[in-house]
Amino acid sequence: MSRWSVRVDPAWSVQAWRDAARLGLQHGVAPEHLDWLQEGHASLLDAPPLASLPPAESDGKTIPVPKSFVELASTCLCHSDPQRHALLYRMLWRIVHGERDLLTNPADPDVLRAMALGQAVRRDSHKMKAFVRFREVPGEDNAFIAWFEPEHHIVDRVAPFFARRFAGMRWAILTPTRSVRWDGQELAFGPGSKQADAPVEDAREELWRTYYANIFNPARLNTRMMQQEMPTRYWKHLPEASLLPTLVRDAGDRVQEMHDREAQAPQRRIPEQHIPLRGPATANGDSLDELRTAAAGCRRCPLWEPATQTVFGEGPRDAQVMFVGEQPGDSEDLSGHPFVGPAGQLLNRALQALGIDRSTLYLTNAVKHFRYERRGKKRIHSKPQVTHINACRPWLLAEIEQVSPKVIVCLGASAARAVFGPGFNLGRDRGRWHTLEDGTRGFATVHPSWVLRQPVGAAQEEAYRLLLGDLERLSTHAGNGRTE
Repeated sequence: MSRWSVRVDPAWSVQAWRDAARLGLQHGVAPEHLDWLQEGHASLLDAPPLASLPPAESDGKTIPVPKSFVELASTCLCHSDPQRHALLYRMLWRIVHGERDLLTNPADPDVLRAMALGQAVRRDSHKMKAFVRFREVPGEDNAFIAWFEPEHHIVDRVAPFFARRFAGMRWAILTPTRSVRWDGQELAFGPGSKQADAPVEDAREELWRTYYANIFNPARLNTRMMQQEMPTRYWKHLPEASLLPTLVRDAGDRVQEMHDREAQAPQRRIPEQHIPLRGPATANGDSLDELRTAAAGCRRCPLWEPATQTVFGEGPRDAQVMFVGEQPGDSEDLSGHPFVGPAGQLLNRALQALGIDRSTLYLTNAVKHFRYERRGKKRIHSKPQVTHINACRPWLLAEIEQVSPKVIVCLGASAARAVFGPGFNLGRDRGRWHTLEDGTRGFATVHPSWVLRQPVGAAQEEAYRLLLGDLERLSTHAGNGRTE
């Protein structure tokens, strides 16, 4: 039997490994006759490449492989062990040649090793999600870079998580062997980088250290568990790590101080900061920046407690068209910017179809905090109540007063209620022009998130056409403020 060599490029690619393994199986190349080469290494026995074999004649049959093995292989391939390709091919060979239930035997040496590789990759992926710290790029707007040193080839595996988590900002994650960038629309992968390519520190880190020092609970300190969950090898990437020696050293004294302190009745929430909510913002000289700062401390309804941050409006101060949505979603709550999640992307699609430049619009929401309910690890949107809309309405009125748009477009019933009053009926009045007391004209249509909730296919396309048809009212005046 001849000996062959094969190289997987990139080494963690599931498709590249599957193509090579399929070719080996089709030609009956046993595991012991196949050398899996690593990057930069040649075959010690000068074995010809497997790819030089002609494609095997197909009999139309697929190679039956359990789904659980495919999932295990895709994880193990991200490991840095140079023997992983050979291990997986040996297991595949055994499965195809009669050991269909191989994975059900956890005592098998090959299965045991593959499970250990998969666990290590999952653990490394978890650490990357937990310990990546982005730093602002000096001189650039909304641009961040993080440096991380994973043990395994997990950048491609974990990057989609960061794209979902930080959808509203432009970022890059650099590692010694692989890099990934997110421009707000798609991921782009590239070669490895040097740590010097990432910013050393930014102004937010001092704020984060202050916050971390204040939430550190010395009474719950367990250094063994802390080092297990946050290994010291990651400390050099964490701003808060510089505080740990002092916090750990002083933990005993702080616990004693807590013990000696006079007991106080517990508070269910942080004391409310009373912010006077006014009528016209210009009467008090408030600018949009001042309003945004004040709104960040709003405590007039309980939505601020579970939310990540206040999501205020954004856009030109002299925008002629203002869009008002219902409330921020998960992506907006995490990024701090309105309309950057799936609904915002659908709105972008509609605006582009109509030739309307989003950068000329002012976009905001009737409610400034994300209301949600947890289902497992997911945060599911929950419709705001009338009390929430009324609590946030002064902020919306102040935005309208400052921007002074000629047209207001309300997306959804909650937004229409906040702008046009409680008597507005979206089903009856959708798409019809209305005039406010100050002469501002506006209309309401469905929210893009409503479109996304429709069944995929004809129903969703019909809902999108309905939204697009209503927004066509803007196509003649998006740039100059004319109304029909």
